[in-house]
Amino acid sequence: MFAAVVRLELRRSRTLLLWLLVLTVGYAGAVAAVYPVLRNNNKLLTDYMNAFPKEYLAAFGMEGSLVDPGVFWTTYIGSMLWPIVAAMAGIIVATRVTAADTERGWAELPLSGRLARTPYLLASILVQALVLALLAAAMVFAVVAFGAIVGAGFDAPRFMLAGVAAWLFGCAIAAVTSLLAAVTLSRGFAAGFVAGGLLVMYLLRAIAEIQKDVSWLANLSAFHYLSGRPIVDEGVLPVGDVLLFVGVSLLAWCGAILVFRSRDLIV
Repeated sequence: MFAAVVRLELRRSRTLLLWLLVLTVGYAGAVAAVYPVLRNNNKLLTDYMNAFPKEYLAAFGMEGSLVDPGVFWTTYIGSMLWPIVAAMAGIIVATRVTAADTERGWAELPLSGRLARTPYLLASILVQALVLALLAAAMVFAVVAFGAIVGAGFDAPRFMLAGVAAWLFGCAIAAVTSLLAAVTLSRGFAAGFVAGGLLVMYLLRAIAEIQKDVSWLANLSAFHYLSGRPIVDEGVLPVGDVLLFVGVSLLAWCGAILVFRSRDLIV
């Protein structure tokens, strides 16, 4: 039964996954393809960036040169692409078996058989992690593959490490969404709260970079722990940041299971 539910959730996710894969590969590949243009115009870009206050550039992860692979990844992938893709996938998949199915009056049907609530939600959690892993892998593959075609010279193992960190960030989003969906049984509330929370955290990080006297605000933002620059440039995986995302994911998913086990599905 567990395997059947996993297959069902994968089937229900196929259209979303397909379009997000197209979006991810298309954007990441296009950005990687223009990297040599950035590299060949490094002086022009540097002069352009020097026209802006360093604090504003830091707010968007643009510290240093855009030709630097770590800055390139953080600016164009880690800030512009992945948070949006991860939020879309995490929110939609994580709210389906609890909030969305309950709102449609369908949740009690699959639970009326021999399958208990815990493995039912575990199947959804497995699919959440798998969907996000596929998207993160496709993102890294597109950057490295298109970069290789145009001679960008990206370090594939380091970009893969950055992809792992991005995947864990996405898992944390999905896990928190799962918990909120189990507690409220409202897809709209859970999605709105998580999306709004991500926007607030993005702004907090930007404010912390612009106004150094409130730099502590960055510690309240998940984006503060998503920096791929040390991974890509130095090949060092920030263990503390990774463990933070792992801890949030495990705690939130376990909380969702505990709540859903005894939650009244009649709303």
